[in-house]
Amino acid sequence: MTDAEPAPEPTGEAQVRAFRQAEELVGRRRPLDALKALEPLLDDESDKPSVQLLAGRAYFHSAQLRRAERAFTKVLELDPTDHYARFVLGRTLQRLGRLAEALAQLRMASAMNPIPEYLEAISEVRARITLSDS
Repeated sequence: MTDAEPAPEPTGEAQVRAFRQAEELVGRRRPLDALKALEPLLDDESDKPSVQLLAGRAYFHSAQLRRAERAFTKVLELDPTDHYARFVLGRTLQRLGRLAEALAQLRMASAMNPIPEYLEAISEVRARITLSDS
């Protein structure tokens, strides 16, 4: 292969393998390695919510918060009912210091699926807003 030839497209099986590897790496708190594994999928399948969600998680865990925000926003453009994407977008916005926006996303996530983790996040952001207002 010469420099002028494009890289070969990953096969369906290779894409699944890359995705699973990236999932495992995020789970093991190796987000930069996960992003490297996801590279071919981000180029070719950036409109897949599952790929964007996993990339967003890796960006979040590697403190690439603006990229995480873009990935989670893309997931929500593709599937506005994804409560987990709303939750992690809220957490991302919280880390960016955009507390009012974070609270709105966390409230929507909790309205869709009122699990304790979402409710605790809402309480945490409300407390931070109260502290910053005083």
